[in-house]
Amino acid sequence: MNPYSVKVESFEGPLDLLLHLINQEEVDIYDIPVARITEQYLHYVHTMQILELDLASEYLVMAATLLAIKSKMLLPKETPELFDDEWSMEEEDPRDELMYQLIEYRKYKEASLELQKKEQDRSLIHTKPPEDLDPYISDEEKRNLAIQGVSLFDMLSAYQKLMNRKAFTSKKTRTIKSQEYSIEEKMNEVMERLLITDGPQPFEAFFESGEKSQLVVTFLAVLELMKTNVIRCEQSSHFSDIMIYQSDGGVQA
Repeated sequence: MNPYSVKVESFEGPLDLLLHLINQEEVDIYDIPVARITEQYLHYVHTMQILELDLASEYLVMAATLLAIKSKMLLPKETPELFDDEWSMEEEDPRDELMYQLIEYRKYKEASLELQKKEQDRSLIHTKPPEDLDPYISDEEKRNLAIQGVSLFDMLSAYQKLMNRKAFTSKKTRTIKSQEYSIEEKMNEVMERLLITDGPQPFEAFFESGEKSQLVVTFLAVLELMKTNVIRCEQSSHFSDIMIYQSDGGVQA
């Protein structure tokens, strides 16, 4: 019989060593050949002692446990007595407790390896803190994208909420009118209202009419005034009302 050669490795504990031996022998964890695994385990412990390496007491405890299991399996099985109700037809396998420990340990070990792989993959990703891109954006793009923290998406969201509320409050009957509204006219109306009130006005104040065509034209007029920096829109916090101001020095022709 060839002597078992041991390559001394670093194990996290006796269960880690046992799992290594089981995988190396390619045996079923549910049917552990205790005699063979015990021999190899003791050989490893003996090698560690010869090399005068630090050996935790838990390794010796596991060695004693394996020897106890091996001894129990060598004992002859009890013969059932006829008509003995207390005797169980299925004797407890002395390997069961160790098997459950190994299965649980293997589960957590595989999970830790998966987390370690994710950590390694994440280490290959390099990030940098966000930079201020304002110097690279033209003044025209800034006007189109956002005015005082209110973006085009905020304006569209406010307009959508406005339309939803009017859909519930407006009458269901409709009268078709041929009157047309121009954006320029609505732009002048918006500016006149701001001049008369001499102060900011809420976004919804410019949409008193229930006619959809007029609401659309008014909304486009507000966007055009924002784009040309004649008015500015501000919002004190997320989801709060949008207020419309006349820009300093901004005059609508």
